[in-house]
Amino acid sequence: MYRAAMASSPRFFALAWPLFLELLLGIAVGVAGTALAAHVSDTAGAAFALANNVLGMLFILFRVVGAGVGVVITQALGAGRREQADAVARAVLGASTWIGGFTASVALLGTQPLLALLHAPAEVLPLAAPLLHALAPALLLDAWNASMAGVMRAHLRSRDTLAVMVLMHCVHLGLAGPLMLGLGTWGGLGLPGYALALLAARSTALALHLWLWRRRLGLVPQAADWWRLRRAELAAVAHIGLPGAAENIAYRLAFMVSVAVAGSLGARALATQAYAQQIIGLVLLFGMSTGLSAEIVVGHLIGAGQLQRAHRLVRRALARGLVVSVAAAAGAALAGPLLLRLFTHDAQIIHDATTLLWLTVLLEPGRTFNVVVINALRAAGDARFPVLAGAASMLIVLAGGSWLLGSVLGLGLPGLWIAYAADEWLRGLLMWRRWATLAWVPHARASRRRLAAG
Repeated sequence: MYRAAMASSPRFFALAWPLFLELLLGIAVGVAGTALAAHVSDTAGAAFALANNVLGMLFILFRVVGAGVGVVITQALGAGRREQADAVARAVLGASTWIGGFTASVALLGTQPLLALLHAPAEVLPLAAPLLHALAPALLLDAWNASMAGVMRAHLRSRDTLAVMVLMHCVHLGLAGPLMLGLGTWGGLGLPGYALALLAARSTALALHLWLWRRRLGLVPQAADWWRLRRAELAAVAHIGLPGAAENIAYRLAFMVSVAVAGSLGARALATQAYAQQIIGLVLLFGMSTGLSAEIVVGHLIGAGQLQRAHRLVRRALARGLVVSVAAAAGAALAGPLLLRLFTHDAQIIHDATTLLWLTVLLEPGRTFNVVVINALRAAGDARFPVLAGAASMLIVLAGGSWLLGSVLGLGLPGLWIAYAADEWLRGLLMWRRWATLAWVPHARASRRRLAAG
């Protein structure tokens, strides 16, 4: 009965709305954290953003696992191979331990060099360094939680993962305010209080995921599952995950060039960029939830051999995503002056950040192409093309354009946003051409053959 249910096509909207809410909660917590840091000062807001950019850069190493686990498990479930899906889930848990532990160590031991690479202003560095130290252990917890949530979503348990995220973020927000700003006569811990609240929340999420694995999936990790690297199962994950990770690493490195350019412009520019990006995150979640849902459904359809249905679904998802992303970006730009007062009352920062929000109306449609179509290509087994096609754009247009427009030509932060938009549109159109011409079909058929052989 379970296999028959999994072999049928999951409903797209039933997956999309819990993912949307889950992403919204995550972004809302980031907005709240930035607002709390900005309440201390704009310099603290800049330090908060810089530390989180470093964590984001390090966490992309987990994409080796994260980008592949959902695809491999959804394809196995779509083909009715539950035992194969369970073996992959256990293997990914051990891989998460090693990757999470490594990235946490790098963040802890390499704090000063990492912040120096980003041209951290002198007034920001004393606040960013201890925050990064305090946040480092969360990378290990995030790796475990991300892999376990990915397995749950692949089993179409997106409502359960949403419930975990709600509880996790409630714990985080409930503790962050008092720990950062104080309570009663106690003055609080400042930025490290955010990190302490984060660790408590992530630990709560891990306990909940373990309970859900046992209750919903019948999966109980053994001691060896937490550290053993199972080559056979991880090879299939790496086949999808390595190209996906390479693409994310290339993007993150190129993006960090733009962060370094912003850092060279001073603490005010860093704060402006941070506040604008928090609002943009609310816009981006529409495309992200659409893309993640498309990946899950396409993976199931590919596993079941329903390629035509997968093709039609992606076209519909992209059309809807484009309409919603443009509307959301325009709404954010119109509401920008009001929303930005959540973070600062500096008139110049509000003016500059509002300009960036209007440029986002141009940026978001291109990003939607990428988020939806790249996830669909990956779910179909066509994981290498996005890396090969996008690497040149990321290097030349995103990184090179950020440096040229933002620094050399003196356009500042608007120059960075123009480079972002040009890169997203170029890569997005290349990905769409790949999908529309059905160049992914041979890869999808190869994935089916691998499942049949396994």
